[in-house]
Amino acid sequence: MAKQNVPEKTAKTPSVRDARLKAALKANMARRKAQARARAEDVAQDTGNDPQGSEKDS
Repeated sequence: MAKQNVPEKTAKTPSVRDARLKAALKANMARRKAQARARAEDVAQDTGNDPQGSEKDS
C-alpha cells in the first residue's frame, strides 16, 4: 500500500493555541485577584480593619 499524502499540522497552530491559552490564563488570574481583593475587603469590614490589617480610627 502506498502512503497517502497527509498534510502536516501548520506551524501557526501551536502559536494560535499558545495565544488562546495565554488569554485564558490572564483572564483566570484577573478573576482570582478580584476574588482575593473582595475576600480581603469582606474580612476587613467584619473585623473593623482595613485590608492591610491596621485598625480603623472609628
